[in-house]
This record gives sequence, C-alpha cells and structure tokens, in this order.
Amino acid sequence: MKTINAATCALVLVDYQARLMPAIHDASAVVATAVRLAQAARVLEIPVLGTEQNPAGLGPNAQQVKALCGRTVSKTHFNACADGLVEALHGAKASCDQVVVAGCEAHVCMLQTALGLLRAGKQVWVVENASGSRRPSDHAAAMRRLAAAGATIVTHEMVLFEWLDDCKHPRFKEVLELIKAAD
Repeated sequence: MKTINAATCALVLVDYQARLMPAIHDASAVVATAVRLAQAARVLEIPVLGTEQNPAGLGPNAQQVKALCGRTVSKTHFNACADGLVEALHGAKASCDQVVVAGCEAHVCMLQTALGLLRAGKQVWVVENASGSRRPSDHAAAMRRLAAAGATIVTHEMVLFEWLDDCKHPRFKEVLELIKAAD
C-alpha cells in the first residue's frame, strides 16, 4: 500500500460553506481539523485547493478555510472534477498524482469529488475526521463506500506525519505545534 508523498500531493477541501456548516454534525471540530490540515500543507508547501458548491446560492466557504486555499473552484456539479478540479490540481502542481480530500457533505459532494478523482487516476486519501455530514450515519456510509471504491480512509494526524515522513524534516517542529495546539 502506498503512503502519502508530500512531493506529489495536494490537499482538496470540499464545500466548507459558512451557510452549510450549522447543519453539519460536529461542524466546529470538522472545520478546525480542516484548517489544521491546510495550515500544515501551507507550511510544507503542499497546494491547498478549495471547492464551493453553487456559491451564488450557498455563499462562500467559511473564511478560515477560504483564506488557506490557494485557489477555490466554483462548481455546480456535486463532483468538482466535472467543473475543472483536475485541471486546477495540475495547474497547482504538475506532478500531482496523490490527493488528500476532506469536506462536506461527506456523502454528497465530498464523496462524488473523491470518486471523480479516483476515476481520473489519482490516489486518494479521505480525511474522515475533517469531513462532515448532517447525519453521522451518512458520514459513516460515505467512508465505507469510499474505502470500497479504492480511497484510503485516514485521520488528519496520519496525513500530517506521512507528509513529514521523518522527525528530522526541517518543518517538523512547526507542524508538531499545529498538532499540539489541537489537544
């Protein structure tokens, strides 16, 4: 089984829209974990892309998420790949064959986007604790379906330590501080 390689990876944060978040189960923890992932990605110079579902109707992503995204893809399809996400990934990093994905709703837009990335030939890791749905049962079903489809289900700490690979990484202490800040 492959591990996540920071040199060929990007982070995609799907639809953390401020108007949607009050309906998401445990939304504050989901957003905080997504922000921590994005902060670490930025420290490690890993591209961070966001998506927004029909922003004219649902509004923008939560500000703390949007501020960390190098680019945000506006979309009307539930699968962001249908609205240019794969092209945006290649524009952000030419050698991007691995994608870490998290988002809302886990069983709709995040699921369909992750499936689209798999169909596009990407290796996909889905961050379970940075993804949310209105109902925990929908979240759990999404994780089961994504695992069966070939995505690897992970937690944010699994991602962060795989991105680092070694405690001698020059940015290890900065990322460790982000991890400790959550405890």
